[in-house]
Amino acid sequence: MMKTTLLIFNAVILSIGNTAGPLLIRLYFLRGGKRKWLSSWLETGGWPIILIPLSISYIHRRRRSKEGDGAAAKVFLIKPGLFAACVVLGFLTGLDDYMYAYGSSLLPVSTSALLISSQLAFQAAFALLIVKHKFTPFSINALVLLTVGALILGLHTNGDRPANESQKEYFVGFFMMLGAAALYGCVLPLIELAYMKAKQSITYTLVMEVQLVIGFFATAFCTVGMLVNNDFKAISKEGREFELGEAKYYILLVSSAIIWQCFFLGAVGVIATSSSLHAGVLIAALIPVTELLGVLFYKEKFNAEKGVSLGLALWGFVSYFYGEYSNQKVENKELVQEEVELPHS
Repeated sequence: MMKTTLLIFNAVILSIGNTAGPLLIRLYFLRGGKRKWLSSWLETGGWPIILIPLSISYIHRRRRSKEGDGAAAKVFLIKPGLFAACVVLGFLTGLDDYMYAYGSSLLPVSTSALLISSQLAFQAAFALLIVKHKFTPFSINALVLLTVGALILGLHTNGDRPANESQKEYFVGFFMMLGAAALYGCVLPLIELAYMKAKQSITYTLVMEVQLVIGFFATAFCTVGMLVNNDFKAISKEGREFELGEAKYYILLVSSAIIWQCFFLGAVGVIATSSSLHAGVLIAALIPVTELLGVLFYKEKFNAEKGVSLGLALWGFVSYFYGEYSNQKVENKELVQEEVELPHS
C-alpha cells in the first residue's frame, strides 16, 4: 500500500512538472528572455527545496533512534558508490537541461512536446542495452511510430516556424530538442541501473537524496555555463526589460525552479517505485496535455503535420503500454504457476 501511495504521489508531481514546466520556459523566451544557460539552470536549480523534507525525515529518524537502541541516526543515507553514480548522472542531466532550454528557445511548445515523445523510443533502446529490458513487437512498433512522427515534423517546418526565425535556427532547435530527448532517454535507465547496483535498501528518503545530488551537480554544470556567458550580470537588466514587468520576471524564475523540481523528483520517484520505462510511458502519456495547453495559452498553430505526428505518438504510446501490460500479465501468470507447483517438487 505504501509503495502504491508513493508511486501515485510521484506520478502526480511528475505530471505537474511535465505539463507546466515547458509552458513556463517558453513564456520566458516569448516575453523577452534570452538566456539559455539561465533557463537550463532553473530546471534543476530548485534542488535546495528537497532539504526541507530531508530535514523532517532526519528529525524523525533521530527521534526514533533515541527511542530504540540509542544509536545515532545518519544525516545522509546515500553510500559512496551510489553518490558517485549520481554525480555522473547530474552532469548528464545538466547537459540535457541546456539542450532542452536551447530547443525551447526556438520551438513552439506543441512542437517541443511532440519531439520529446521520441524519448520513449530512445529509452526503450537504452533500457535494452543498460538494464536488459527485452524488446517486444509492441515496443518496436512504438519506436517506429515515434520516429516517423518526429521525421514528419522535421520535413514540414514552414507552417510551424515562429516569425523572425530562420530555417537554420529552427533546425538547430529541432535537433537540440531531439538530442535532449535521446539523452534523457539514456539517463532514466541509468538511474534505474544505479538503484539496481546500490548495495542498500531503496527508501523514499534515499530517493530524495539521489535527486538532491543529481540536482546539485546538474546545477553546478549549468552554473559554469552561466559564469562563462555572463548570465548572472545580465539578470537584473533582463528583468527590467521583461515584457511582463520586473516583479513577474522574478516570480517566473522562482516558479520555474519549483515546477521543474517536481518533474525531476517525480521521475526518480517513479523509477524507484516502478521502473524507468514506466516513467517514460507517463511522460509520453502527457504529450497531448502539453500540446493542447501550448495551443490554448500561446495560440500556436496546430497544422495537419502536428495532427499526424500527435496521432502517431498516441498510437505508439498505446502500443507500447499494451505490450508492457501483456508482458506483465504473462510474467505474473508464470510466477503464480511456479508458486503452485513448488510444493509438489
